[in-house]
Amino acid sequence: MDLNLIVILTLAFLAVTGVSFAGAQFYLGRAQLKRRMPGTAGLGAPSNPVAGLGSIVVENFTEARFGVDTKLRQKLRRDLLRAGYFSNDAIRYYVFARFCSVVVLPISVFVLTRIFLPQTGILLETVMISVAAIIGILGPDAFLSRRQGKLMREYRQIFPDLLDLLTVCVTAGLSLEASFDRIRGQMGQRSRALGQNLELMGAEMRAGRSSSEALSSFADRLGLDEAASFVVVLRHSLELGGDVSDSLRVFSEEMRDKRMLRAEETANSLPVKMVLPLALGIFPVILEIVMLPVMLKLLSVFNR
Repeated sequence: MDLNLIVILTLAFLAVTGVSFAGAQFYLGRAQLKRRMPGTAGLGAPSNPVAGLGSIVVENFTEARFGVDTKLRQKLRRDLLRAGYFSNDAIRYYVFARFCSVVVLPISVFVLTRIFLPQTGILLETVMISVAAIIGILGPDAFLSRRQGKLMREYRQIFPDLLDLLTVCVTAGLSLEASFDRIRGQMGQRSRALGQNLELMGAEMRAGRSSSEALSSFADRLGLDEAASFVVVLRHSLELGGDVSDSLRVFSEEMRDKRMLRAEETANSLPVKMVLPLALGIFPVILEIVMLPVMLKLLSVFNR
């Protein structure tokens, strides 16, 4: 038998075995739960395939099984929160995504190459599998970085409005915690991730954390320099007994000025960005329109 066919059959057998083992573990856990809780006998496997896959991921892709220690877990949790993933099982889904990208993607490239490009040389095939492996290794982290950058731009755009609403609430006589609770709904309509961050900060305050610690965690989750400066200003005002409303008013004015400067900077950079599209897409057409009559007249003169 051909060696390539043996390798393909072996990989297919391992893939089917892995899926069968994961499914068996899931249904075994459900059966044990039914035996321990007779009242849930009517609750079979979830009808939604996505829910079933989620249960498999939560039960089998634990941090301890894949060697995620406490330090790495804290870093992953912070990165996932900055990317907008607030679920308690976000790390397990991240581990599952990395497992699929690192293992499934190179195997899929190998199998598809053998099926559709059987004449591919060993060197080219190795390069393709290596590229797929590199994409699988770097892909999840690159996706998280892109999500973080997108959310940071969104936070930076909305943050001055948050400060304005907070200033109005504090000036009206509300406490700092009550002010954050009051503006959480409005901010959640503008940005779902920012509303969830505010809700998480409120839960930390209600759980007994001090306002300074909860604000520091809030700024760390956002990852903005503006948020860190905002926390420092509030902390100084709370600890030194200053007027919080005045501090917020001055800081919000600075944030609005910075937002206006960023808008002006973006507007000033547009002409430079438009040079290449104009040079490639519009100028050749204009040149052709201008030169076409001259060329036609010259051709008519030479054809006489």
